[in-house]
Parts: sequence; structure tokens; C-alpha cells
Amino acid sequence: MIAVVRERCPLVHAITNYVTVNDVANSILAIGASPIMSDDISDVEDIVSISQALVINIGTLNERTIRSMIAAGRKANELSIPVVLDPVGAGASGFRNSTTDKLLDAIAFTVIRGNLSEMAYIDGRVSGTKGVDSSMTEKDADPAAIAESVSERTGAVAAITGRVDTVARDGRIARISSGCAEMGRITGTGCMLSGIIGGFVGTGEDPFMATSEAIAAMGAAGLIAYEKAGNVGTGSFRVALIDALSMMDDETIRERGKLEIL
Repeated sequence: MIAVVRERCPLVHAITNYVTVNDVANSILAIGASPIMSDDISDVEDIVSISQALVINIGTLNERTIRSMIAAGRKANELSIPVVLDPVGAGASGFRNSTTDKLLDAIAFTVIRGNLSEMAYIDGRVSGTKGVDSSMTEKDADPAAIAESVSERTGAVAAITGRVDTVARDGRIARISSGCAEMGRITGTGCMLSGIIGGFVGTGEDPFMATSEAIAAMGAAGLIAYEKAGNVGTGSFRVALIDALSMMDDETIRERGKLEIL
């Protein structure tokens, strides 16, 4: 599907984490989509109106951008533009929890992507986080069960990323087992992935398969980056990851993405 992304070059409007915004934009560019990073309330409705996807990331929350997120999300819903939610740190604080709830009430999301703790919070389970990292493992809860439940609750494709990634929608389950541990040693790989998912769903293709293939592409890029720079250092690994995304093709995703539809 990445060939379709490169052919159609969807414009992805990202209201995202200012810690990782540059890497998110570069990752969207690397897969062949086009990023625009607008978060002012006076701008977002116009920008989302010309976009093919909207990505909302709550990593660095403030009251100003919450208003912008809701305005952009509602406009995207009005225009049938797919919306991706990255609920960074949901479960970690009252502010993040209330914001996540507010966004879910106001906006119909196409895809929700988070770690196990974040998605457990959305599923109404008691959860906690270590900052923005998951405090839960597969020993604590079944990712497939939580993903299916979140999808049923919200109507969105639910993607839980971790050691093995799980995607659920309408009785379909995908598992992706590519990637590497070094991806967790640099900040922003989750934010980058949510931007990449925006590029894939912005093609207008089936959101379940678009999300699954986007995650497989990121995992394949992680494996390639580790082979080239895993022993050099985390800074080199970060650059190698974006390099690998920029050279990604569908054959590599099939061979190295380790995507399984159950």
C-alpha cells in the first residue's frame, strides 16, 4: 500500500507533540505523504479542509491546542476526512484522562493507536503509565481483547503497539511482530507511527489494512535501521530509521513487516 501513498501523496494535518514534531513531519515525508503542522484555532479548520487525513496527538497538552483539536476533528468529521488519535499518556493524569474523554465524545475517530496502558484506559480499565510508556504487559491483559473492545466502543480501528502490535476492527485481527527494542530508546517512534498511519489512511483505502500495513512498514524500517546503525548509537539509529522509511516499498513490507491477518 505504500506505493499508493507515494502515488497519491495525501496531505496529513498533524496537531502533535512539540517534542517530536520534526520527526513526525519527516516520517510523513519519508513514506511519500505530505505533512502540515498547524495547531492554531484560527487556522485548523481551513487546513483540515484541504487535507486527506488529520492526526491528533496529546503528548504535550495545553488548553489552547485542545480547542484546536476539537475544532479540527469536528471539521474533519463533517467532511468525512479520516482522523487518527494518539492518546499519549492516557491514564497518567487527570488532565490527560479528561482530555481523552472529551476528544472521544466530540470526534468520531477512524483510528486510535496507543500502547497497552493507554488503550486500557480508553477501554474503561484501571491502568497507569510510566510517563508516556506502558506500565502494562501482555501478562496483565490480552491486547487483542482490549483492541476489540475499544473498536466496539468507539467504532474506530484500534491499534495497540508494543512488543507485538495488534490491530482490530469488525471482527478482524492483525498482528505485526516486526520492529526492535531499540525503537523504544529514542523519543517519538510512536508519534512518528501515528503520523505514518495518517498517511496510509489518507489514501482512502480500507482503514484496517491501511493501519496494519503502516505499522508493518514502521516495524520493517526498525529492523533495517538496527542492522545499519544499531551498534553505532541512538542518534544514528534515529536517522537510519527515517532513511529506511524513505526507501520502503511494498515488497519490503511483505518480506520484513511480519504482518499476519488472523
